[in-house]
This record gives sequence, C-alpha cells and structure tokens, in this order.
Amino acid sequence: MKTYSVTELGNMDSITRVTLKEKLDLTGAEISANRLPAGADIPFAHSHKRNEEIYIFTSGKGLFLLDGTKLPVKEGTAVRVSPSCVRSIRADNPTGLSYFCIQVDEGSLVQATQDDGIISEEKPNW
Repeated sequence: MKTYSVTELGNMDSITRVTLKEKLDLTGAEISANRLPAGADIPFAHSHKRNEEIYIFTSGKGLFLLDGTKLPVKEGTAVRVSPSCVRSIRADNPTGLSYFCIQVDEGSLVQATQDDGIISEEKPNW
C-alpha cells in the first residue's frame, strides 16, 4: 500500500474551489484550495457543528467577516476560526483572493510534531 498521495492543483488563479479529501485520500482533515475573483464574495455566512477551520491566505487581499467583525486579510495571513463563529469572505476589487481552508475536529489534536515525529535511521538518498 502506498504511504502517500499526490494531486496537482494547477494554476491557483484559474480555480474556484478544489476539495482535497478524495484527491488525497484524507482521513483526518478536510482541505480545500479556493480562489475568489476580484470583488467576489462567498454569498452566505456559515458556522460549523464540530470543525474548527484554519484559513491560510496565499495571494491577494480581502475582508474576512468573523462574528460581525471585518478583518483585513492578505497574502501571509493565517486565521483559526472556532466552529460556532459565523464567517464569510470577500475579495478586494483589484486583486482577488486565494486561500487554503483546513477543517479539523476541534480539540482533536493530541500531539504536536515534536512529540509525534520519529527520526528515521534511513538517510535521504537525493
């Protein structure tokens, strides 16, 4: 059995939304790659029952509506949102906005990389 999965997203400027659960056979997180064109927004606000979301903005600028607060976001901004927070996103007019959204069950992280990582005796063969 293969121990990894790979998919190609292509040009991030040409996508609207790509979910990676099936493409990568994800078992612990839902991840989507998203692009809002200049001036576009998500036409609804939403919250979740269990999943917290982590948004990582990779290009452009916009506003992130979080429980009524308008948070400016741009390339390099990362935001964690609790399940109950009502959210929506709008892209700036001239730039558009690209981002990844990672959903995980809130409170499910029981160990961090430092505690979970195992250094292999096998040396990389570049």
